[in-house]
Order: sequence, then structure tokens, then C-alpha cells
Amino acid sequence: MGSVMRRDRAVLRISVRNRRAARLALVAFGGCLALAACGPVQLGSAAIVGGQRITTSTLTTQVANLDNAYQAGHGITLAFPKSEMPQEVLGWLIRFRVRDQLARREGITVTNGDIQRAVSLVAAQASQSGGAGLRTLAVENGLPPDLIAGGLGRYLAVQSAVIARLDGGVPPSSAAQQQALSQQFNHAQCLAAKSLNIKINPQFGRLDYGQLGIVASANTLSAPEAGASPVPASPSARPEYSPPC
Repeated sequence: MGSVMRRDRAVLRISVRNRRAARLALVAFGGCLALAACGPVQLGSAAIVGGQRITTSTLTTQVANLDNAYQAGHGITLAFPKSEMPQEVLGWLIRFRVRDQLARREGITVTNGDIQRAVSLVAAQASQSGGAGLRTLAVENGLPPDLIAGGLGRYLAVQSAVIARLDGGVPPSSAAQQQALSQQFNHAQCLAAKSLNIKINPQFGRLDYGQLGIVASANTLSAPEAGASPVPASPSARPEYSPPC
């Protein structure tokens, strides 16, 4: 049991460089993800990932789910302008497909039990870190709540399995080892992402490798709506559209 808890703590320290998802990533031990950003897309597609479409209708449905949860919540402060809900949701849908590709490349299969344990762990961490609960934290960071159990749970379970393989069953015991493990994970995921030849509909912007999020191309994103939740005044790195793995 002690070794399992040490592994959980080690996995939780693997974090994404995504300022908008920073609070959720702190809990959800995301990784630095990487994708290709531009290219023609089929009519009715928000993005094409590995030859498979994320349709605009799917995106519209999930944005509505997110907005409904936001409207029904009490005291929820979005980490982004409300007008950018489509970009935030699309970012999550792409992250999930990249993580699935990583699992395929690594020959990893996760069970329903693995997924449920991952959700339970991140829910416990959410309660301990802020007391708001995982559902609220998901909405604040642009993740529709109905994607927690399957999408986020699988996303986390795959990462945990990949990290367990990379560290050979021995969680890192120093900051240097932790950094090296993070770099190994990020490299593997970057290769997986690039293999998908991802294309984003320019209507939604471009895909930033550094944060695995959709960022504005010139005049592609609308201005924040009046009364929209403010974006935290934290510094952000210059977008990375084609970094080497």
C-alpha cells in the first residue's frame, strides 16, 4: 500500500503547461501534450484527428452540456472567457484522442476498474485542494461534466500506466528523477500526437503544442462577452505550433 501511495504522489506531480487548465491539471496529473495545428478540414468538422472527425455537431452538443452545467452551478468562476467555451471543449476532446493514441503506441490497455480508480483519486484530490469538488473544477476548466467518468478517467488511467512502465515500478525519489520522468512521458506523448496528423478548423483557431489547447488565430476568436468570467492574470508562454519532440 505504501508503494502504491508513493506512486500516486509521483504521478500527480507530472503536470501540464496549460495555464487555463492549471487547477485541474494540478489534480489530474496531465502531461505536456503536443499536436500539429493547421490544415484543411472537411465540411462539418471542428477537427480531424488521425483521420477521424470531431464533428461540429459533437462539439456543439458538448459545449451546450458545459454551458448548462455552468448555468446550473453556484459560485463557478470560469478560467477563461465564456465566449471561448467551444475552444476549451475542443481542446479536451483532442487531448482524449491523443491519450488514446499514446496507449495504442505503448501497447497499454486500461480496464474499467483502472478508470474508476483514476476518477476516485482525482475526485479526492479535488476535494482536498479546494473543496469545490471534481464536477465544479471540471466546469471551471472547460470540461463538460459528462466527460469526467469516461474521457477524463481514461485519460488519467492511461497516463498512470505509461508512467508506471517508464519508471520501471520505482517512483522517482528526487526532483531530478521526477523531471527526467516527465521529459520521457512528454516525448512519448509528443510522438503519439504528431502521428495523428491533427487538423483544426480555422474557425476555432490553432492548436498550441505547449498547452494542448486551442489558441486564437488572427480574428478567429470573438472578443470576451460582457460579464464573462475573467482570465487569471498569470503569465503564459508563447504558443508553440511545431516544437520538436
